Amino acid sequence: MAQPLLEGRTAVITGGAQGIGLAIAQRFTAEGARVVLADLNGDAAELAAQQLGGPDVARGIRCDVTAESDVDALLAAAEESFGPTDVMVNNAGITRDATMRTMTEEQFDQVVNVHLKGTWNGTRKASALMRECKRGTIVNLSSLSGKVGMVGQTNYSAAKAGIVGLTKAAAKEMAHHGVRVNAIQPGLIRTAMTEAMPQKAWDQKMDEIPMKRAGEVAEVASVALFLASDLSSYMTGTVLEVTGGRFM
Repeated sequence: MAQPLLEGRTAVITGGAQGIGLAIAQRFTAEGARVVLADLNGDAAELAAQQLGGPDVARGIRCDVTAESDVDALLAAAEESFGPTDVMVNNAGITRDATMRTMTEEQFDQVVNVHLKGTWNGTRKASALMRECKRGTIVNLSSLSGKVGMVGQTNYSAAKAGIVGLTKAAAKEMAHHGVRVNAIQPGLIRTAMTEAMPQKAWDQKMDEIPMKRAGEVAEVASVALFLASDLSSYMTGTVLEVTGGRFM
Protein backbone atom coordinates (compact mmCIF):
# COMPACT_ATOMS: atom_id res chain seq x y z
CA MET A 1 0.00 0.00 0.00
CA ALA A 2 1.36 3.42 -0.99
CA GLN A 3 2.41 5.77 1.77
CA PRO A 4 0.11 8.77 2.20
CA LEU A 5 1.53 11.77 0.35
CA LEU A 6 1.60 14.07 3.39
CA GLU A 7 2.12 11.58 6.18
CA GLY A 8 3.52 13.22 9.31
CA ARG A 9 3.44 16.73 7.88
CA THR A 10 1.92 19.83 9.40
CA ALA A 11 -0.18 22.02 7.11
CA VAL A 12 -1.61 25.46 7.81
CA ILE A 13 -4.52 26.62 5.66
CA THR A 14 -5.91 30.15 5.84
CA GLY A 15 -9.57 30.67 5.02
CA GLY A 16 -9.90 27.02 5.97
CA ALA A 17 -13.35 26.95 7.53
CA GLN A 18 -15.29 26.57 4.29
CA GLY A 19 -15.16 26.32 0.51
CA ILE A 20 -11.86 25.68 -1.21
CA GLY A 21 -9.87 25.98 2.01
CA LEU A 22 -11.90 23.31 3.77
CA ALA A 23 -11.74 21.03 0.73
CA ILE A 24 -7.95 21.35 0.77
CA ALA A 25 -7.91 20.50 4.49
CA GLN A 26 -10.04 17.42 3.87
CA ARG A 27 -7.75 16.20 1.12
CA PHE A 28 -4.62 16.88 3.16
CA THR A 29 -5.89 14.98 6.21
CA ALA A 30 -6.87 12.07 3.97
CA GLU A 31 -3.22 11.98 2.89
CA GLY A 32 -1.88 11.90 6.44
CA ALA A 33 -1.35 15.58 7.26
CA ARG A 34 -2.28 17.26 10.49
CA VAL A 35 -3.87 20.58 9.71
CA VAL A 36 -4.43 23.93 11.32
CA LEU A 37 -7.41 25.80 9.91
CA ALA A 38 -7.15 29.57 10.17
CA ASP A 39 -10.18 31.75 9.63
CA LEU A 40 -11.45 35.16 10.65
CA ASN A 41 -14.45 33.26 12.02
CA GLY A 42 -12.78 31.32 14.81
CA ASP A 43 -15.92 29.40 15.77
CA ALA A 44 -16.35 28.16 12.19
CA ALA A 45 -12.69 27.12 12.09
CA GLU A 46 -13.04 25.16 15.32
CA LEU A 47 -16.20 23.43 14.08
CA ALA A 48 -14.50 22.48 10.82
CA ALA A 49 -11.53 21.09 12.76
CA GLN A 50 -13.87 18.93 14.83
CA GLN A 51 -15.45 17.60 11.66
CA LEU A 52 -12.01 16.68 10.33
CA GLY A 53 -11.28 14.51 13.33
CA GLY A 54 -10.62 16.69 16.34
CA PRO A 55 -7.47 17.78 18.17
CA ASP A 56 -5.30 14.82 17.17
CA VAL A 57 -5.77 15.70 13.50
CA ALA A 58 -6.92 19.31 13.19
CA ARG A 59 -7.12 22.59 15.04
CA GLY A 60 -9.17 25.67 14.24
CA ILE A 61 -7.79 29.10 15.08
CA ARG A 62 -9.10 32.62 14.58
CA CYS A 63 -6.67 34.60 12.45
CA ASP A 64 -6.75 37.94 10.68
CA VAL A 65 -4.22 37.37 7.91
CA THR A 66 -3.68 41.11 7.49
CA ALA A 67 -2.24 41.27 11.02
CA GLU A 68 1.38 40.17 11.32
CA SER A 69 0.95 39.25 14.98
CA ASP A 70 -2.00 36.96 14.17
CA VAL A 71 0.03 35.09 11.56
CA ASP A 72 2.92 34.72 14.00
CA ALA A 73 0.53 33.33 16.60
CA LEU A 74 -1.02 30.98 14.03
CA LEU A 75 2.31 29.42 13.07
CA ALA A 76 3.37 29.18 16.71
CA ALA A 77 0.13 27.37 17.56
CA ALA A 78 0.65 24.98 14.67
CA GLU A 79 4.14 24.12 15.87
CA GLU A 80 2.95 23.68 19.45
CA SER A 81 0.18 21.33 18.34
CA PHE A 82 1.78 19.29 15.57
CA GLY A 83 5.33 20.45 14.92
CA PRO A 84 6.91 22.95 12.51
CA THR A 85 4.84 23.96 9.49
CA ASP A 86 5.73 21.89 6.43
CA VAL A 87 2.96 23.20 4.15
CA MET A 88 1.44 26.68 4.10
CA VAL A 89 -1.66 27.33 2.01
CA ASN A 90 -2.57 31.02 1.66
CA ASN A 91 -6.23 30.85 0.68
CA ALA A 92 -8.05 33.49 2.74
CA GLY A 93 -10.01 35.97 0.67
CA ILE A 94 -13.01 38.26 0.38
CA THR A 95 -14.83 40.06 -2.42
CA ARG A 96 -16.10 43.62 -2.53
CA ASP A 97 -17.18 43.83 -6.17
CA ALA A 98 -18.10 47.17 -7.74
CA THR A 99 -17.26 49.11 -10.86
CA MET A 100 -14.36 51.55 -10.59
CA ARG A 101 -16.85 54.41 -10.69
CA THR A 102 -18.68 53.17 -7.59
CA MET A 103 -15.94 51.29 -5.71
CA THR A 104 -14.83 53.01 -2.54
CA GLU A 105 -11.25 53.31 -1.39
CA GLU A 106 -12.18 51.19 1.61
CA GLN A 107 -13.48 48.39 -0.63
CA PHE A 108 -10.27 48.47 -2.65
CA ASP A 109 -8.07 48.42 0.44
CA GLN A 110 -10.03 45.63 2.13
CA VAL A 111 -9.65 43.23 -0.77
CA VAL A 112 -6.01 44.03 -1.49
CA ASN A 113 -5.13 43.75 2.20
CA VAL A 114 -6.76 40.35 2.73
CA HIS A 115 -5.62 38.74 -0.51
CA LEU A 116 -2.27 40.31 -1.26
CA LYS A 117 -0.97 41.46 2.11
CA GLY A 118 -2.43 38.35 3.73
CA THR A 119 -0.62 36.11 1.25
CA TRP A 120 2.56 38.09 1.75
CA ASN A 121 2.29 37.71 5.53
CA GLY A 122 1.71 33.98 5.24
CA THR A 123 4.47 33.45 2.69
CA ARG A 124 6.98 35.60 4.54
CA LYS A 125 6.35 34.15 7.98
CA ALA A 126 6.11 30.51 6.92
CA SER A 127 9.17 30.66 4.67
CA ALA A 128 11.25 32.14 7.49
CA LEU A 129 10.51 29.05 9.58
CA MET A 130 10.85 26.62 6.68
CA ARG A 131 14.31 27.83 5.71
CA GLU A 132 15.53 26.78 9.15
CA CYS A 133 14.33 23.23 8.39
CA LYS A 134 15.74 23.39 4.83
CA ARG A 135 12.40 22.28 3.39
CA GLY A 136 8.78 23.30 2.99
CA THR A 137 6.10 24.08 0.44
CA ILE A 138 3.89 27.14 0.08
CA VAL A 139 0.75 27.16 -2.07
CA ASN A 140 -0.85 30.52 -2.85
CA LEU A 141 -4.38 30.84 -4.20
CA SER A 142 -4.59 33.32 -7.04
CA SER A 143 -7.50 33.39 -9.51
CA LEU A 144 -8.23 33.49 -13.20
CA SER A 145 -9.33 37.06 -12.45
CA GLY A 146 -5.66 37.83 -11.90
CA LYS A 147 -4.85 36.68 -15.42
CA VAL A 148 -7.58 38.26 -17.54
CA GLY A 149 -9.25 40.83 -15.27
CA MET A 150 -12.97 40.88 -14.55
CA VAL A 151 -15.48 43.72 -14.78
CA GLY A 152 -16.33 44.98 -11.32
CA GLN A 153 -13.21 43.48 -9.81
CA THR A 154 -10.39 45.99 -10.18
CA ASN A 155 -9.57 45.37 -6.52
CA TYR A 156 -9.81 41.55 -6.69
CA SER A 157 -8.09 41.24 -10.08
CA ALA A 158 -5.24 43.49 -8.96
CA ALA A 159 -4.74 41.50 -5.75
CA LYS A 160 -4.86 38.13 -7.50
CA ALA A 161 -2.40 39.29 -10.17
CA GLY A 162 -0.16 40.53 -7.38
CA ILE A 163 -0.18 37.08 -5.81
CA VAL A 164 1.35 35.67 -8.99
CA GLY A 165 4.20 38.17 -8.89
CA LEU A 166 4.68 37.62 -5.17
CA THR A 167 4.80 33.86 -5.68
CA LYS A 168 7.45 34.05 -8.39
CA ALA A 169 9.62 36.49 -6.46
CA ALA A 170 9.37 34.45 -3.25
CA ALA A 171 10.14 31.26 -5.17
CA LYS A 172 13.39 32.78 -6.44
CA GLU A 173 14.36 33.96 -2.98
CA MET A 174 13.63 30.67 -1.25
CA ALA A 175 14.69 28.02 -3.79
CA HIS A 176 18.23 27.64 -2.45
CA HIS A 177 16.80 27.17 1.05
CA GLY A 178 14.84 24.11 -0.05
CA VAL A 179 11.48 25.92 0.09
CA ARG A 180 9.12 25.78 -2.90
CA VAL A 181 6.46 28.43 -3.61
CA ASN A 182 3.74 27.87 -6.21
CA ALA A 183 0.29 29.23 -7.02
CA ILE A 184 -3.08 28.02 -8.27
CA GLN A 185 -5.44 30.05 -10.44
CA PRO A 186 -8.95 28.59 -10.15
CA GLY A 187 -11.63 29.59 -12.63
CA LEU A 188 -15.36 29.15 -12.04
CA ILE A 189 -15.55 26.81 -9.06
CA ARG A 190 -18.86 25.73 -7.55
CA THR A 191 -19.06 27.30 -4.10
CA ALA A 192 -21.73 29.04 -2.06
CA MET A 193 -20.36 32.37 -3.28
CA THR A 194 -20.42 31.56 -7.00
CA GLU A 195 -23.79 29.83 -6.86
CA ALA A 196 -25.26 33.02 -5.42
CA MET A 197 -24.43 35.00 -8.56
CA PRO A 198 -27.25 35.94 -10.98
CA GLN A 199 -28.15 33.21 -13.46
CA LYS A 200 -27.25 35.46 -16.40
CA ALA A 201 -23.72 35.93 -15.05
CA TRP A 202 -23.36 32.20 -14.38
CA ASP A 203 -24.49 31.33 -17.90
CA GLN A 204 -22.08 33.83 -19.43
CA LYS A 205 -19.17 32.29 -17.58
CA MET A 206 -20.24 28.78 -18.54
CA ASP A 207 -20.20 29.78 -22.21
CA GLU A 208 -16.49 30.60 -21.85
CA ILE A 209 -15.53 27.15 -20.51
CA PRO A 210 -14.57 24.52 -23.12
CA MET A 211 -15.33 21.70 -20.66
CA LYS A 212 -18.86 23.10 -20.27
CA ARG A 213 -19.06 22.78 -16.50
CA ALA A 214 -17.98 24.52 -13.35
CA GLY A 215 -15.14 23.06 -11.32
CA GLU A 216 -15.60 21.49 -7.90
CA VAL A 217 -13.68 22.46 -4.77
CA ALA A 218 -12.24 18.95 -4.61
CA GLU A 219 -10.61 19.50 -8.00
CA VAL A 220 -8.76 22.54 -6.68
CA ALA A 221 -7.81 20.57 -3.57
CA SER A 222 -6.24 17.85 -5.71
CA VAL A 223 -3.96 20.39 -7.38
CA ALA A 224 -3.07 21.87 -3.98
CA LEU A 225 -2.13 18.37 -2.82
CA PHE A 226 0.09 17.91 -5.86
CA LEU A 227 1.92 21.18 -5.19
CA ALA A 228 2.18 20.50 -1.45
CA SER A 229 3.57 17.00 -1.88
CA ASP A 230 6.81 15.58 -3.24
CA LEU A 231 5.02 14.78 -6.51
CA SER A 232 5.95 18.34 -7.54
CA SER A 233 9.45 18.29 -6.03
CA TYR A 234 11.07 20.01 -9.05
CA MET A 235 8.44 22.74 -9.39
CA THR A 236 8.65 26.22 -7.94
CA GLY A 237 7.40 29.60 -9.10
CA THR A 238 4.70 27.91 -11.20
CA VAL A 239 1.08 28.98 -11.64
CA LEU A 240 -1.36 26.16 -12.38
CA GLU A 241 -4.74 27.04 -13.89
CA VAL A 242 -7.75 25.01 -12.77
CA THR A 243 -10.28 26.47 -15.18
CA GLY A 244 -11.73 23.81 -17.48
CA GLY A 245 -9.81 25.49 -20.29
CA ARG A 246 -11.38 28.91 -19.85
CA PHE A 247 -9.34 31.73 -21.42
CA MET A 248 -6.56 29.52 -22.73
